Amino acid sequence: MSIRTQMRKGFLDACILSIIQSQPVYGYELSKKLNEYNFTEVSEGTIYPILLRLLNKEFIYSEFKVSEQGPKRKYYYITDKGREELKLVIQEWDKIKKPIQDLLKDV
Repeated sequence: MSIRTQMRKGFLDACILSIIQSQPVYGYELSKKLNEYNFTEVSEGTIYPILLRLLNKEFIYSEFKVSEQGPKRKYYYITDKGREELKLVIQEWDKIKKPIQDLLKDV
């Protein structure tokens, strides 16, 4: 696995929490939103295990809702615990991004 792939996977949980915090989404919709942010290498097969992990950690919860286009869809919502985790990840990112940029600026 490349360093680039490892970095993206490392922050993918937080990116997914951030999207869900903005508005509840179903799996395919989440995949489309990630693509809009250039996470083009993230497949639905990658997203669903992450959603399951976030559910197990109680960072998100899900509910089925009726869809106008067909069967019910499982929508994902962020919990207070998930909001707190996202806040901590953002704080950690704020601490490390400048040192990393400084280290890599001459590369």
